[in-house]
Amino acid sequence: MVTVALFVRLQAKPGKEADVESFLKQGLSMANQETTTPIWFALRLGPSTFGIFDAFADEAGRSAHLSGPIAAALMANAADLLAEPPQIEHVDILGVKLPS
Repeated sequence: MVTVALFVRLQAKPGKEADVESFLKQGLSMANQETTTPIWFALRLGPSTFGIFDAFADEAGRSAHLSGPIAAALMANAADLLAEPPQIEHVDILGVKLPS
């Protein structure tokens, strides 16, 4: 069961919206390789606003993710793609419905 999560809000630079979308779609392959990341979503919240929601069984999984390849790739590309630094929120999961 997942108990903790991250919600990351990303604001694309003007003209970089398609690049941010492409970057997030490519992130799925990295997320699929992370054994401690059972839930990962790339989101479009508006014309230039994007997000990532991912959930973990415990704090160790969340910490591993934050020091993993997706986070490293995001920070390496942030200056080129984003109008502001990613807004990373730590979230506690209160309830979950997942397919069985």
